[in-house]
Amino acid sequence: MTTETSYALTQPAYVDQSHLVVTDLPLVSGFYQSMLGLKVIEKAPSGDVLGVNGLPLLTLTTDSKAQIAPRNAAGLFHTAFLMPNRTELACWLRHAAHNNVVLDGASDHLVSEAIYLSDPEGNGIEIYADRPHEAWKFHEDGQVEMATIRLDLQALYDSAPEDAWGGMADGTAIGHIHLQVGDIPEADAFYRDVLGLTLMARYPGASFFATGGYHHHVAANIWNSRGAGARTEGMTGLSGYTLRFNDKAALDNAVAALERLEIKNDKRDGGVFLKDPWGIGLTLSA
Repeated sequence: MTTETSYALTQPAYVDQSHLVVTDLPLVSGFYQSMLGLKVIEKAPSGDVLGVNGLPLLTLTTDSKAQIAPRNAAGLFHTAFLMPNRTELACWLRHAAHNNVVLDGASDHLVSEAIYLSDPEGNGIEIYADRPHEAWKFHEDGQVEMATIRLDLQALYDSAPEDAWGGMADGTAIGHIHLQVGDIPEADAFYRDVLGLTLMARYPGASFFATGGYHHHVAANIWNSRGAGARTEGMTGLSGYTLRFNDKAALDNAVAALERLEIKNDKRDGGVFLKDPWGIGLTLSA
């Protein structure tokens, strides 16, 4: 079955990989493989690269000196894995229910249906499927209508076919990354004004940014982390992520803004590496 590329990934820029530092690599890697259905693409003593159908999505590395990040530190709120369609979300839910995966919650956001959980070291995970883009409602200012209402998990579960689950389906991707930051105006100044993402929605204490009219590729909130400073080197949790540009001009604009504002960046791995105001690594690539 060929899957259509998700709307999130056809926009000028999208998140394509995330990198977590963990203390127990076999435990955490095993969880992403058995419970989320990711496959090992590369294996090294210091880390695993996991993904779907040969496409890397998540890098897990470990370091004996890694310091456990406090809950109120800046960093990851969740990595959001986008299913290619609602049926795959239902199949995953069925698999999770039969394997006693503990869920943290489930929400209907109007634009999407989302299930929340955490990995064994407390890194947040969202598994979601978007509703068709043409069904989304937009306000006059261009922001998208989003809400948080209860998701009927039973109805979703009941819609799953009876087939055996074979892991994450081809076409699964990281649809967005949601960050814990110290200050929302500062997040707006960086993600909107420096990187050129569009502010798509606001919640109390949170901003949602995207390119090309998606509901959000990057979100930032202060719900646990108000006033947080920069992460220390080698902290567990989110080390960094990649923002991939389909549109080279948008990448050039972002890099030009970094130079103009004298924001430190290095060319590496064919991209441009920098840190956001909270020390979260970010690679811009095309």
